[in-house]
Amino acid sequence: MFDTTIDVRVTAIRQEADGVLSVELKPGSPGLPLPAFTPGAHIDVCLPTGSRCYSLTNPANEQDRYVIAVGLAADSAGGSRYVHSTLVPGQELRISQPRNLFALNEEARRYVLIAGGIGITPIRCMFEHLTRTGRPVHLLYAARGRRQAAFADELKGIAGVDLHFDDDAGSLVDLHAYMARFGDDAEFYCCGPAPMLAAYEKAGAALGIDPARLRLERFAAAPAAVDGEKTIEPFTVRFAQSDRTLTIPAGASILDVAIAAGIRVDYSCRSGNCGACETDVLEGTPDHRDSVLSRSERESGRTMMICVSGCTGSHLVLDR
Repeated sequence: MFDTTIDVRVTAIRQEADGVLSVELKPGSPGLPLPAFTPGAHIDVCLPTGSRCYSLTNPANEQDRYVIAVGLAADSAGGSRYVHSTLVPGQELRISQPRNLFALNEEARRYVLIAGGIGITPIRCMFEHLTRTGRPVHLLYAARGRRQAAFADELKGIAGVDLHFDDDAGSLVDLHAYMARFGDDAEFYCCGPAPMLAAYEKAGAALGIDPARLRLERFAAAPAAVDGEKTIEPFTVRFAQSDRTLTIPAGASILDVAIAAGIRVDYSCRSGNCGACETDVLEGTPDHRDSVLSRSERESGRTMMICVSGCTGSHLVLDR
């Protein structure tokens, strides 16, 4: 699935909240540094149940360990259930190199970070980085209750941090009111469950915030924005580096066809959410169905996620 993987060992597992475990990973060969990462980055962890993406939550200036936090999903496809029921300290795993699809704009004048539930994992790393480097930053962390809020105790009482617990407040957090507190110099970053992200996007639109200042990361792929009347037709893809031209049947995935033909492609989630299969487009117009690319990136047509996206015409040329 990946050209390069890293061997790591589980060195600690801690209960951070009800249904949330943190997992510390260190190099399989002691003394070797792990690849550097930036706030907002994630890794793919190869588990017996399949590869899963997890955000790195420890400080980004650490190179001796990675720390992820895993919430037990009620509808788990096996990944979170395995971590919570089977994973043990001392176990060896393979992981991908860190990738960042949720990177901070280091040139922003002010940062507003919003986390919901397990969405605190990348936000925590961002907050640590920004406070350590002396940047103006505000953090809103919302959860159903205190018992479900991982890392809340370490954030309590810090200037610029607001904690909201639905069961204490008797209501969901008002994102519109919170976001309205900040001026045009603020950039917003949000990670949380789908209803929170929908409320975040709605509030941003209602407040007239430039979409370029509204960043988000999803736990899972968003439903594809597909015209219900549009039919999916077969198309051809030329893989420039491989010098191969393949036909993609109606309803098939470019990724699956490429793998079947022996073309080497990195991939992980297969749902347009992790960015592992991102591929440069040399010719043609992609039909984007991922949850990774921004509006401007989609409009440029220069890159696509080949696990879920297709073609609006009859032919694509990809840099593979």
